[in-house]
Amino acid sequence: MKFRSLGFHNFRNLTDSLIPTDTHHVVLVGNNGQGKTNFLEALYVLCYGSSFRTPHLRDMCTHGKKSFYLSAVVETDDGSNQQLLFRYAQGKREIRIDGKEIRDRRDLIYNIPCIVFSHDDIEFIRGTPESRRRFFDQTMSLYDPLFFDDLRRYRVVLKQRNAAIKEHYHTLIPVYDKQLAIVGMAIQERRKIAVEEFNSIFNSLYSAVAQTNSEMHIMYKPSWDDCKTVDDARDKLAKTLERDKKLQTTASGIHRDQFFVMDGKVNFAQSGSTGQMRLASLIFRIVQIDTYRKKTGKNPILLIDDVLLELDVTKRGLFLDQLGGYSQAFFTFLPEERYFSKIGNSAGLTYSVENGEFLST
Repeated sequence: MKFRSLGFHNFRNLTDSLIPTDTHHVVLVGNNGQGKTNFLEALYVLCYGSSFRTPHLRDMCTHGKKSFYLSAVVETDDGSNQQLLFRYAQGKREIRIDGKEIRDRRDLIYNIPCIVFSHDDIEFIRGTPESRRRFFDQTMSLYDPLFFDDLRRYRVVLKQRNAAIKEHYHTLIPVYDKQLAIVGMAIQERRKIAVEEFNSIFNSLYSAVAQTNSEMHIMYKPSWDDCKTVDDARDKLAKTLERDKKLQTTASGIHRDQFFVMDGKVNFAQSGSTGQMRLASLIFRIVQIDTYRKKTGKNPILLIDDVLLELDVTKRGLFLDQLGGYSQAFFTFLPEERYFSKIGNSAGLTYSVENGEFLST
């Protein structure tokens, strides 16, 4: 699967145009602020119906505009062409695949497997517990629609329980407790398995690229770690209800789970340098790719946004070797950056990006 072309209108600072991308990899070269990341964001929006940079669609409109339009032709695994369209206007999004409107984003996210590498990925290592929960949930949702559905269901029930607490509808809470316990324990068990699978390859990949001996692993600490059954989780929610009433929120559950990046017995967020944490965040994404590939037998599309700049030449080569197979990759680089000839060879396209315009080189 690959993007054969990408079109945009009123999107960020990009000049309205249709850009050919019918190749195995595309390299975008330009100074900061010229539109390289905006190009990758457009691809991501077509894959997921949302941005990896902002939760607000209006932020992606060209300055002074209130709407934008994206389109693409995608070559599917069977060699046929698929037409994608994303339109934002009057505060609403419209998504179409081959003319058919997609009303539930669930039907979109499994259409094109796409994984993005960005500077914000370092938050997986040094950021909040929420950032690591989001990474593991995203990784599992890529290959497991049932897990994605359970996450949705849990969030809905959690919102209902919190509303019942705030509005003093206490008679409804036991019903929500049962639902939270059932879905939450299922999510907790799958997270445990996902962490075990992650740990089986994380340290070896990190050590190979960092060229050092380490004991990198993820330590998973569920909020309901002392709960073994659904009844245990339901009982815990009931016993802590008075605390939840005082806090006006549900203070336990899988939305409070924590994932720690450890090097041996030491919290890596406290011991690692910025360069080491940056490299570890890149390995997080490689593990995500490897997991998706093993679970589905498919290669994803990769969006790699200026994250190689901080790696020396040796580590950059080792990192690229570990990427493995991909159906298509988009790389962004600064003009002075030394990128490998195997990326910029005749098998790909290179565009010079300036003021939102793309010139083939």
